[in-house]
Amino acid sequence: MKTRNKPLGLPTAAILALAAVLLSGCAKDIEARGNLPTPEALAKLAPGEQTRQDVQGILGTPATTAVFDQENWYYISAHTTQYAFYPNHELDRTIYVVSFDPRGILSGVRKLNLEDGQNITPEERSTPTMGREVSIIEQLLGNVGRMGAPGQTGPGAPPR
Repeated sequence: MKTRNKPLGLPTAAILALAAVLLSGCAKDIEARGNLPTPEALAKLAPGEQTRQDVQGILGTPATTAVFDQENWYYISAHTTQYAFYPNHELDRTIYVVSFDPRGILSGVRKLNLEDGQNITPEERSTPTMGREVSIIEQLLGNVGRMGAPGQTGPGAPPR
């Protein structure tokens, strides 16, 4: 007795297709962020000999600079991953800190990574504001009765 393979029915094929689509959305996404200078470009840097313009010509524009002065430039790159709807997780981070002396001459290059970072806990205090506290019910019902009659103009009249 021979058995013949029957093709999958429409409901079974639809369920399998839907499962494939749903499961493909759960794959981990790994993203590269930032612009990391190449090792060849970093090898061209000569502390004590190059200016800010020379460094920018070799490495490109930095991701950010120091807040209060132009003595440090930061080239930042990171790899992050996210699985489905969970928050981003940083896999690695590389930061090159390019330092200049007050005359604008390259003084050094340091490499930092994820372990050099510091966790900062944001302050959760709030600033008090003037005015009265209004409940959500007061907000929803606050304008009931404030509308004027149709055709009325002036304060309290409905917008046209």
